[in-house]
Amino acid sequence: MTETEKMLAGKLYDPTDPELTKQRITAHRLSQVYNSTFEDETEKRADILRQLLPHMGKDCGFQGPIQFDYGIYTTVGTGSFANFNFTVLDCCPVTIGNNVFFGPNCSLMPPMHPLLPQERIIRRREDGTLYDLEYAKPITIEDDCWIAANVVVCGGVTIGRGCVIGAGSVVTRDIPAGSLAAGNPCRVIRPISGADSVELKRELF
Repeated sequence: MTETEKMLAGKLYDPTDPELTKQRITAHRLSQVYNSTFEDETEKRADILRQLLPHMGKDCGFQGPIQFDYGIYTTVGTGSFANFNFTVLDCCPVTIGNNVFFGPNCSLMPPMHPLLPQERIIRRREDGTLYDLEYAKPITIEDDCWIAANVVVCGGVTIGRGCVIGAGSVVTRDIPAGSLAAGNPCRVIRPISGADSVELKRELF
């Protein structure tokens, strides 16, 4: 297996592999270029996103700044939006469904590192170059979710369709569809139902 194949399969891999390094540099550069644009430079922004996120659906928006590790390993459905400071370290597949909204300062974090320090530390090859071994787990966020501000989603997590994740949560386990969940670690508070409709909140009208 190549290092890329190992990475995407959730195996231990060497992130200093030349092909992976080239892909990261490209994504980091595109992220930085995007972050230097203004909101009204819509065509310029769209062109950058087409390069950075080739698997993105229509009618998506990224307020910026954004930061992707690879971009090409993230899939985004139609109508999704991310507010300020959206970070995706997509060293394993990240799948974002349709109509998913992210508040400011959200991070999707597939990377994993060994718990034992002797397995985690930087190593030196015979030629003097440095490397380490890492692995990652995929993240899936299904359609129609709202991920509020300052949420971290950890590797290996699936958030089911129609969930709301409360601000400041750290999601370390799967969240079933249609749930309101919050906390660190994030836990299901209750199901979302018709009783949550804004139509029933008279103070809003």
